[in-house]
Amino acid sequence: MSRHLERLLQIDTLLRSAQRQTYSTLAEALEVSERTIRSDLAFLRDRFHAPLEFNHKQGHHYTNPEWRLPSIALSQGELFALTLGARMLEAYSGFTYTKELRSAVKRLSERMPEQTWVDLQQIADERVIFRTGAETYPNPEIWKRLVEACRNYRQVWMRYFTASRNTESERILDPYLLDIYRGTNPYVIGFCHQRQTIRWFRVDRIRELKLLEEKFIRDPNFNAQEHLSKIFQSEVGGNRVPVTIWFDAPTAPYVRERRWHVSQEIQQHPDGSLTLHLVVGGLQELKRWVLGYGKGAVVLEPPELVEMVREEVEGMSCHYRVSRKVNELYN
Repeated sequence: MSRHLERLLQIDTLLRSAQRQTYSTLAEALEVSERTIRSDLAFLRDRFHAPLEFNHKQGHHYTNPEWRLPSIALSQGELFALTLGARMLEAYSGFTYTKELRSAVKRLSERMPEQTWVDLQQIADERVIFRTGAETYPNPEIWKRLVEACRNYRQVWMRYFTASRNTESERILDPYLLDIYRGTNPYVIGFCHQRQTIRWFRVDRIRELKLLEEKFIRDPNFNAQEHLSKIFQSEVGGNRVPVTIWFDAPTAPYVRERRWHVSQEIQQHPDGSLTLHLVVGGLQELKRWVLGYGKGAVVLEPPELVEMVREEVEGMSCHYRVSRKVNELYN
């Protein structure tokens, strides 16, 4: 922002305050000469047609309080879209940027008539609701350090909790980018020096993180969109494999109504069922997703996924058989 524009915005704010403004009070507040203030007020009148007047009681003031500087030309629709965006981001990633979001939208709103802003804010608060699923609780300071590390290409040291092994480990990471999956699951993606490959780490599982002085050079062969396209949901696996899953007729509409993966192809069947074809890396997340459809889904390939689902179902069945015997014993 230029110094001139910044000064005009400050003058505009002061003229809308309850205090009486003169050349001298404006010059003192902005730490410039009265001659500069005279020039700025003339610029507002001549270039922006500001309805400026002066009298001894009110000082310099707007005769039409509804007039707004066109420095930020936002329509009602644009400001409403920004307001909704802020609400959405606050719901999904508000653990870090709640104050900044509210402050930014409020500052933009100051360029619109007050009643218009109140109406838009009320609609956004009362008529459009954003709800998240299960929430995570990342450390805001760790998130901010990761943002700085990504922006400035700085390596980080971290102590990380691996849920699948219930252990903690220390890692040196070159953070390439941050990804927020489903709005509530924040990941950092980068080159792990321990594994010597690109890995994903859940930000809320980072127990401790330090910015290092060492800089890194991002792998020129790393393509973010291509990398993300290999993933089903949030799991990063090894080699990509073709997956085929059959869904019965009652379940098919729930699968057909969404795009689950960039590689998906759907084959419709006369009886209303369908077969879903994917090419993905990593099968654990896919296994959990398929099990969510119960008997309405059958994995056809690859054999290792078929075996994973079969073992899970048998294990669940065993648990429920034991549970039934215990209930019979004590009842």
